[in-house]
Amino acid sequence: MGVLRQRMFGTKPRSSHARVVEALGSAIVTGEFPELSTLPGDQQLLERFGVSRSVLREAMKTLAAKGLIRAKSRVGTRVTPRDLWNFVDSDVITWKMQGGMDPEFVDHLCEMRLAFEPAAAGLAAKNATSDEIVTLYGIAARIDNPDHSRESIAQEDLNFHLAVAEMSRNPFMRSVSTLIEAALAVSFQISSPALSPEMISRCASQHLRIASAIASRDPETAAECMRAVILEGAMRSREALLRGER
Repeated sequence: MGVLRQRMFGTKPRSSHARVVEALGSAIVTGEFPELSTLPGDQQLLERFGVSRSVLREAMKTLAAKGLIRAKSRVGTRVTPRDLWNFVDSDVITWKMQGGMDPEFVDHLCEMRLAFEPAAAGLAAKNATSDEIVTLYGIAARIDNPDHSRESIAQEDLNFHLAVAEMSRNPFMRSVSTLIEAALAVSFQISSPALSPEMISRCASQHLRIASAIASRDPETAAECMRAVILEGAMRSREALLRGER
């Protein structure tokens, strides 16, 4: 659980390498180091983080792989333009969320989910095995628990959506799981169904309808039910953010 765990459970990096990547990556994405700015030199960073040169070098390679920086001889290491950042990367999207969320960010995540997940549900209706459908029903049943916390219902919801992606038999669907996690982390932290038993029950029934459509081998209904779940979650998050802004 990458984005979801980092956002909702507050996990911290354990290794020196991860600590440097976290600190510099977050500083870049949140604007402490603006686009096209030059990062401090190696010696300054070594003193700042108290790590070896090899750890710093590997951390910089990691940030470069995420599209955040580019090293040039006689110039130094510069922050790349924002349009080169890999926003499908779990760390990059987590740092973006830590820097502040707004309705536009929620909309962007929703648009990406709508581009993939209804199609995944439709494919699952064609390709899922009987055992997988039984498992999906089980996850939907576990969502229907009035004692859920924000974290526990978010985990079960994520399990459901990842199971559908797996059942689609399209490897690209499973590869966009970071976007699903990010959207759920936003939705369930800002305005979770765990806020009331009625919302939990509604969430469970919506997911049960998806499972039922997949079990009925009805791709169109499965896609439409998935679309409804995504849109409602985005609307709930957007409204909560707007209320907060006021």
